[in-house]
Amino acid sequence: MNTPAMTALPHLFTAFAIAAAAGLFTVLGSAMVIFSKTPNPRVLSFGLAFAGGAMVYVSLTEIFSKSSEAFAQAYGQQHGFAAATLAFLAGLAAIALIDRVIPNPHETLDPHDPAFQENKRRHIARVGMMAAVAITAHNFPEGLATFFATLENPAVGLPLALAIAIHNIPEGISIAAPVYFATRSRSKTVLACLASGLAEPLGAVLGYAFLKPFLSPPVFGAVFGVIAGVMVFLALDELLPAAKRYSDGHETVYGLTSGMAVIALSLVLFHF
Repeated sequence: MNTPAMTALPHLFTAFAIAAAAGLFTVLGSAMVIFSKTPNPRVLSFGLAFAGGAMVYVSLTEIFSKSSEAFAQAYGQQHGFAAATLAFLAGLAAIALIDRVIPNPHETLDPHDPAFQENKRRHIARVGMMAAVAITAHNFPEGLATFFATLENPAVGLPLALAIAIHNIPEGISIAAPVYFATRSRSKTVLACLASGLAEPLGAVLGYAFLKPFLSPPVFGAVFGVIAGVMVFLALDELLPAAKRYSDGHETVYGLTSGMAVIALSLVLFHF
């Protein structure tokens, strides 16, 4: 188990860069709104389900295991597993509370909604800003999750970052659609998505700066347990329902199982 004192500076930069890259996929969502028509819904369904499967698999196999191992160093095997389970449940509860207080609006935003009319641009602009603020709040824990997972083990962090990056594309669309309609400005639309995406590396930096003085096996265990809970909740509450809405057949289950299979095989290869 690495501690901050044992963590080389290049590893910190690598973890930060991966967290930033995942967050910046929000900007790709803005590009899809500005430069292209509505994406193929079946492809979008498969991609969202793929990301959901990847997040669930890597959270329950690798990240939760890291939590249990870290706690076991301090409390022993049996108590370590119990502590990891409590941290996992705490992560579920925390993100559920955040979702309750600040609902993620990308599920309800629809560029074809009748509210998107020329005479309602000011209202649409406010909707876009509300979407950006809400999604930004949701991006903070995602950045923290990607950063710490990569810092501990890039073999775990990279697949998680890929899943979060895919997840960020529809969030970018949710921000870009109302902002671009209201302003007709490509630069403002991209900047709104960029600001939201930068919340992920910012969350990584703030989280690391806050936790650095206290990092120890129990703290690592708590962080990874909470991260696992957060990622599972996001996958089940956001990615899979969204994938099902865009699905016109079995794309959701194919994407879910494909995401799990690809991540499972990639983790096997990383271990060689």
